[in-house]
Amino acid sequence: MYNYHICPHRHVFCVDQKSFFASVSCILKGLDPMTTKLAVVADTKNLGSVVLAATPELKKIGIRTGSRLFEIPSRNDIYIINPSMKTYLDYSARITEIALKYVAPEDFHQYSVDEFFMDVTESYHIYEETPYALAERIRAEVYRETRIDCAIGIGENILLSKLSLDIEAKKTVGGIAEWRYEDVPEKLWKIKPLRNFWGINRRSEIKLNERGIFSIGDLAKYSPVHLKRDFGIIGVDWHLHANGIDFSTIREKHVVHSPSIVKSQILMRDYRFDETYVVLLEHVDEVTHRLRISGRMARTVQFAVGTAEGKIYRKQFTIREGTNDSNAIMKRVWELLSGIADPYAMYRTLSISLTNFIPDHVRQISLFEDVEAAERRDRLMKTVDRLKVKYGQLSVMRALSCTEPSTLKLREGLIAGHKR
Repeated sequence: MYNYHICPHRHVFCVDQKSFFASVSCILKGLDPMTTKLAVVADTKNLGSVVLAATPELKKIGIRTGSRLFEIPSRNDIYIINPSMKTYLDYSARITEIALKYVAPEDFHQYSVDEFFMDVTESYHIYEETPYALAERIRAEVYRETRIDCAIGIGENILLSKLSLDIEAKKTVGGIAEWRYEDVPEKLWKIKPLRNFWGINRRSEIKLNERGIFSIGDLAKYSPVHLKRDFGIIGVDWHLHANGIDFSTIREKHVVHSPSIVKSQILMRDYRFDETYVVLLEHVDEVTHRLRISGRMARTVQFAVGTAEGKIYRKQFTIREGTNDSNAIMKRVWELLSGIADPYAMYRTLSISLTNFIPDHVRQISLFEDVEAAERRDRLMKTVDRLKVKYGQLSVMRALSCTEPSTLKLREGLIAGHKR
């Protein structure tokens, strides 16, 4: 159906550091990541803490990322430690430095702390005869310099490099896999269930199953006209991806046109519904603080809370004139949430998101609003913002943040929500 001869033929690496956080933690303790049972846990003093990373040996007994501390057996051969985010970032930076010896910065993209892409099309021949040989060289150098074991997927484009990494390279002894267009029918089309494929979630899988599409091969052979009719442009993307086609390049950096400010948290214990008010208010304060210091207001607010059983209550609302007032946003959030959430359930997750921004200098004052009171609120918020910027988030706190449900003090000084 597609002519691969006119498709981009590049050499893209997708590099992943195997069990990165757990491996670094093992190395710091002088342990072998491949033989040690070790879990990195958000807070070792809290039984409800989430497992952030686990070594391969620990995964063999069923403990994985997302498991809870209380699920880990109490055994002498299992190490349970707190994260050290600053150290993880230092290791990540060292590995990035190694990668940048072989590609120009514009051909490098950091996908996450432990994963990145490299387009070596223009540079591999300087160091090795083939891209595969260069992948072996980089993998060996990273291990020699950091003791971190890498897996590398090689593909004609970003998509194939990522798929070859996740589906084959991570599972092979050599840690390297190479997928070309000619490999698509044999390697790509066999993938099922559909949710194992990049870009297809469980809900999309159900809708595709209803149309008789159960494997990536089924998707690749399905009519793109019908996919576009039923799913829009995403259906066309699915069809291209199912055939191994991706026209994006690392050098063409994606520009975010609709940015958002988001704060989310997994709570360390089950919260009653009334207790979630405290944490939600703290999150609203934080996102509106970031909004104000950027000189913007938000028109769209989205929030969600999740129960311990996994049920999610979410809602979105629009403020036509825009606002960066935390009290105004929280009042509306709590009114809507009280109307949809189960007041008797126990809650474990929550999030708040602000989007649809406008400059704060275009604010319109209502004829029915007390202008002097509004100006006093603005001056107060700006004063609080300056204090927080200069002295930190804990320099000015609400009284509610001194109560037991608060998580503000626990989160102060964390990196990406975790201990330094």
